Amino acid sequence: MTSRVMVMGVGAFAHSVQAILQEDGAETSCYLTRPYGHYGPSVLGQTWSSEKHPSPLPLIEKFQPDLIIPQAVAWAEQPWAADLVKQGWPIFSPVSDAMRIEISRQESSELCRQYGIPVPVFHHVQNRLEARKLMRNDPRPYVLKNPICSPFSPIHAIICESETDTLGWIERVDYAEGLFLQEYLGTEEAGHFVFISGGEISSLVTNQEFKRAFTGDMGPLAGAPLAGIVEQDPHDKYGLARELIHPLKPWFEKTGYTGPLQVTAIRRDGVWHAIEYNIRLGVTTNALLLRMLKNPVDVLLDVVENKTPVLEWHPEKKFGCTLTLAGYGYPYVVPSVPKLPVEVSAPLECDLWWNEVDEESGQLYMANHKNFEMGHRIADVNACAPSMDSAVKLIEKEIRKLRCLGSYYRLDLKELSQKYLSLLSSEINPQQ
Repeated sequence: MTSRVMVMGVGAFAHSVQAILQEDGAETSCYLTRPYGHYGPSVLGQTWSSEKHPSPLPLIEKFQPDLIIPQAVAWAEQPWAADLVKQGWPIFSPVSDAMRIEISRQESSELCRQYGIPVPVFHHVQNRLEARKLMRNDPRPYVLKNPICSPFSPIHAIICESETDTLGWIERVDYAEGLFLQEYLGTEEAGHFVFISGGEISSLVTNQEFKRAFTGDMGPLAGAPLAGIVEQDPHDKYGLARELIHPLKPWFEKTGYTGPLQVTAIRRDGVWHAIEYNIRLGVTTNALLLRMLKNPVDVLLDVVENKTPVLEWHPEKKFGCTLTLAGYGYPYVVPSVPKLPVEVSAPLECDLWWNEVDEESGQLYMANHKNFEMGHRIADVNACAPSMDSAVKLIEKEIRKLRCLGSYYRLDLKELSQKYLSLLSSEINPQQ
């Protein structure tokens, strides 16, 4: 019997998940949660816009999905969210109190301390006066973040590498939701992704994401990564899950946690510190992870049904990487960008997932939405291969087939992949 999957999202993230699950035999649809990024999901089948359908519940009742995949935590804030949970629909996400590990940065950090997981020094302030007082009492470089993890929060992460950086930025940020300050620990960063179900924690992949806009890890942090690396790691060989996720098992049991979980960590003085947890299929991880699995539909269904999944891996897809083609001006504000054509010179030999583009008379263009005042993320190009080097070579060759005026992508993926391997090869006490 064909499984039915409804994705809640837009752009490359929804496009990729739907396409991969369709290839594995599922029937998919998409509830489009934002007013842009509709092209990719629309080429794959039935879509509904949240602007025309403020509540997805009637659509869900009609479609009868076996699996619902929300791609942002913002769904839990919607007026229909409580009914979605109450009616028992199969949501690929933890719900209720279990969501707090991502939604509230302070609660997440306090939870880690409770269970003996190292975290950076952190503070939560409500306004500029409190931030100034904090810097007098505990001056250090901090990463500035929104306290509540939401794509609509007024603050995106700002990495301050000195006290002077921090002092400058606390005068400039928007305190509408307060400010979360997290000690800056350096650049030795990695992440690990697991599924939690059936009372078990199943390790999946280790990854790195690169959010700086430009080659050389320079420029501002973009809203989502411009590049990423993923490695099959079902045995948690670097110990990230063992150190930063498994200690939380009593809390998982207490909250009834079922679904995905990713930890992002920074290593300082040989110790991994948890800096963030995410409760959804990750921005750069989802498509590569699903590509690496031979049986992605069965695995996701097992997880949402609270069963321990049977993971079957493609041995020829051990490593994966992604590059984003960014549009004119991104990520800076550009007052007026024309409808620029997007061209593909030849079919790609790897995955191409469309982001903020529109189609008109058979021609693709950068999306020209009334709410946009900047260049866009045009597309993501993904590649998997038996080795890191071969994955990088493939993606760097294939992304050259895309063209749009003023667009760009990071040119340092080879260097980033070498740093990744060097960082984790030096991990102390790796699990054998």
